[in-house]
Amino acid sequence: MNNDSHKPIIGFTCGDINGIGLELIIKALSDNRILDICIPLVFASNKSINFYRKTLPAINFSYHSTKEFNKLNHKQVNVFNCWEEEVAIQPGQLNETGGKYALISLEQAVAALKDGHIQALVTAPIHKKNIQSENFKHSGHTPYLKEAFNVNDVLMFMVAENMRVGLVTEHVPVSEIAKHITKENILSKIKIMHQSLQKDFGIDKPKIAVLGLNPHAGDEGLIGTEEETIIKFAIKDAKYSMLAFGPYSADAFFARGQHEKFDGILAMYHDQGLIPFKSLAFGEGVNFTAGLPVVRTSPDHGTAFDIAGKDKADADSFLAATFEAIDIVNRRNGYAEARQNPLKRRSARLIANSVDERLEEA
Repeated sequence: MNNDSHKPIIGFTCGDINGIGLELIIKALSDNRILDICIPLVFASNKSINFYRKTLPAINFSYHSTKEFNKLNHKQVNVFNCWEEEVAIQPGQLNETGGKYALISLEQAVAALKDGHIQALVTAPIHKKNIQSENFKHSGHTPYLKEAFNVNDVLMFMVAENMRVGLVTEHVPVSEIAKHITKENILSKIKIMHQSLQKDFGIDKPKIAVLGLNPHAGDEGLIGTEEETIIKFAIKDAKYSMLAFGPYSADAFFARGQHEKFDGILAMYHDQGLIPFKSLAFGEGVNFTAGLPVVRTSPDHGTAFDIAGKDKADADSFLAATFEAIDIVNRRNGYAEARQNPLKRRSARLIANSVDERLEEA
């Protein structure tokens, strides 16, 4: 049997072509060992790849060019040519060109994801301002994908080896956060996190911590009332079907290492969750969009125009996003198979427990 048939095809968008996206792709995919676990397909153009390849003389990167999904080379990185014209690439520059071709890459990659030509998508960073157009009126990838796949809600889920943090609100001005903190919104995010931890991360009975909105989680109503009137009731409803706890004071929660006791943490807003996550994830954090019928990940950083084209970009987070996408595809396949065959699932658990016991004895 051909082992290539079991490797997932992983799509990569180029992101803003004036940012670090293509440099990250070349660096991350230049190690041929990645071809043992997936078939990479980059949505860009030969000319854009070649432009950045010249800025990385120490890296040996080769690829197969294609315009057809049924002609992929399973033993090489593939570049799906989304455009043919000459494009003026200006590393480090924020301009309309960067946004235009980032959207072309994204649209074609999402179409391929919908049609099943790729099994997961890793998105390189975009700039949220210059990508705005008639076809993109969103604050980022997450709401764009929510609309593209017509789902009621999704969760921006930041994952790393040592923690997983989801957000109730994403790219929302601080002055508008409170109006989005509703029982319905919180409960929806808890449910998505719970399902994702089971299906995407293989945790049967995940424990979820919910943070408060206000300093000291409101101090029983002395510093804001959202915890007493909204958040506690959402957690109470969640407890009927899952393990949810809180609300916790965000500063003490991370400072005392409580995040290590939970499988997932739900933060109320962007910086409340991402500042501790990026501080504690050791540069290998991944942004995963939970709640979609497909798999999408991205690195936990932006376009980094200040270092674009200078061979300074660190590909660790991008590599982590690639590995996480592959792992989630495989876990989802295993989850679906286990649901169809509960005996196989029980057998797998018994084997895993036996291995753990032997390791402890050793």
